Amino acid sequence: MGVIKLLDKHMSELIAAGEVIERPSSVIKELVENSIDSGAKHITVEIQHGGITFMRVTDDGCGISREDIPTAFLRHATSKVHEKQDLDAIGTLGFRGEALASIAAVAKVTMLSCRENEDIGTRYEIHGGDEIEIDDAGCPKGTTIIARDIFYNVPARMKFLKKDVSEANSVSGVMDRIALSHPEISFTFIRDGKQTMKTPGDDNLKNAILSVFGKDFTSTLIPLNYQHEGIKIQGYITRPISSRANRSMQLFFINGRYIKTRTAMAALEEAYKGNIMTGKFPGCVLHMTMDCSTLDVNVHPSKLEVRFTNERPIFDAVYHGVKSALLSGDNRSPIKEEEPLKPEILEKTATKIENEQLQFIYKPKEVKPVEKSEKISEKDSVLKEDLKKEFVQKNVELDNLEESKSEPEIFMPKPSNFSPMIVSDCITVDPYTASVRKKLEKATAETGGENEEKETQVKTVKEDEEKFSEPTISQKDNEPSVVKNQDKLIDSFLSIAGVRLDSERDAPMKFLGEAFATYIILEKGNAILFIDKHAAHERLLYEKLKRDCGKNYAQILLEPITVMLDKTEYDALLNNLSAMEDAGFEIDDYGMGTVVVRAAPQIVERDDIADTVVEMAGYLAKNKRDIMTEKMDWLYKNVACRAAIKAGDKSSEGELMALVEELMKNPDVKYCPHGRPICFTMTRHELEKRFMRV
Repeated sequence: MGVIKLLDKHMSELIAAGEVIERPSSVIKELVENSIDSGAKHITVEIQHGGITFMRVTDDGCGISREDIPTAFLRHATSKVHEKQDLDAIGTLGFRGEALASIAAVAKVTMLSCRENEDIGTRYEIHGGDEIEIDDAGCPKGTTIIARDIFYNVPARMKFLKKDVSEANSVSGVMDRIALSHPEISFTFIRDGKQTMKTPGDDNLKNAILSVFGKDFTSTLIPLNYQHEGIKIQGYITRPISSRANRSMQLFFINGRYIKTRTAMAALEEAYKGNIMTGKFPGCVLHMTMDCSTLDVNVHPSKLEVRFTNERPIFDAVYHGVKSALLSGDNRSPIKEEEPLKPEILEKTATKIENEQLQFIYKPKEVKPVEKSEKISEKDSVLKEDLKKEFVQKNVELDNLEESKSEPEIFMPKPSNFSPMIVSDCITVDPYTASVRKKLEKATAETGGENEEKETQVKTVKEDEEKFSEPTISQKDNEPSVVKNQDKLIDSFLSIAGVRLDSERDAPMKFLGEAFATYIILEKGNAILFIDKHAAHERLLYEKLKRDCGKNYAQILLEPITVMLDKTEYDALLNNLSAMEDAGFEIDDYGMGTVVVRAAPQIVERDDIADTVVEMAGYLAKNKRDIMTEKMDWLYKNVACRAAIKAGDKSSEGELMALVEELMKNPDVKYCPHGRPICFTMTRHELEKRFMRV
């Protein structure tokens, strides 16, 4: 162990600066907060090359006098805290006096400042903590600070800076939050010579949100205004239908300071329970105003976290405020009970429907006109009318018979199940149909086959008779379906089932049904197999995406989809466009935190594309390791999960059996990509034990 000695001033300042200044966005945050504390009404921020080479913050605040400027760059020099009691109720954004000293220690800083009562301003220059020059200068009222070449004297910190685009997006994210924290101030953000944001500064929070996030997000907001135990909450929350795939749009401000608070976040999501789907998260821009003595903001170097003396009032205020806003913002029309129809109206309606049913039941088939010159004989016409009357009378009698079984006193119309050929549940043909057939045959014989209309009707009767002589659908359903090519699939089944059924190897595998619209039930010998259709389909899609690569399934969208992202997610997505392309997404930068999706995998529904991109961007923003395989693996899992058939979806027997057969072709597939089991078995012995048969 070496000799202990004091660090020199320069080294201690560099170490202290590292706690406050991490990247250019940290510099912008500290300088803009100082401008807000100075009482400025207009603040302009300009950066070049992500802020690495140039940053300028200009305000129209109170300014700094010449004699105070050198002192302002000393560590722990501040005008906001004088006594220890002041620490118990901090109402300013800055208070420790570390910002200017930390910035000056790692950059080349120039300050121009002029107070309201001064005729000439002051120019002060300091590089790396060393004072260079102080002189008179002509400048407007307020303060302008220019920081150049950040970390020029700390190469170890310089190498950890990201690309210019990433650093600029980080600065943009800071400006978004600050602009929303003080809607009464007009903020202008200029990036590489282009103005990308400007707020009106009219003290209207919604206008500030519109300037920052655009009209698509603003149109989904519900106003909130609530007060509880001295805590006042104002702002906006998103409608339940506009919930997002992550929490990136949950913004909380306390006394004009952007913070991260788990208490308010939990209260917000608890209030939305029952209104949004599981896995979705609400967005909000909420301003909380409370007594400064009830919270401590000096618990984090960047002041992003606070500590409350009592968290319960915070939770209750947010919860009840959001609940009230949701109820007032629900513009759905209430369900009204329909008034019962009067008996006379009901009787008229029933008669009308009955007549329509009879017209539908009897609809003679149109016959092409006979080309022969002979007209239909009078005898044939009489026979036709007799058949028609008999047919209608028969149907009316059957109607009355069905009605007399279980119908109430007032007739309620039912969908008619009659057709020109009335068939019983058996395979045999109705006697009435047979009588009609005989009469038609007799009429044909009498006319000597000259009447084409009669021949056509006889032919139709024969075809219908043959058609209805086949087994009905209900009869077919009574027989369980058998899996095709089951001889080749037995080994796969045994592998998935995890049991040995050597004695039942030749037994057929039968489809028994589906439970809860989620679980496929199969029978094999003395065992029953339960398969989770979502987990199975998800794993099969995942394996297919990995094997064939997602871009092989990309499909150009007829209408591109725009997706708004948090600036951090936006930057992460732009830095991983190649990974997104490999997953089947073609994405372009649209600017201002928005991307355009021009192509997506075919297996992803159009309505799910935006949420899928948001989820992927959120994951990429949190994943700090640049390991492409891990990223791609997660992308494939996410796409497969969203594209797979969902639990509760209606599926036909054919679809389920196709899924089973595809699953049996992959005996190694036993778990979904998230680790949940795909299937399990229950033997007959286990079932009989449940019923105490053994």
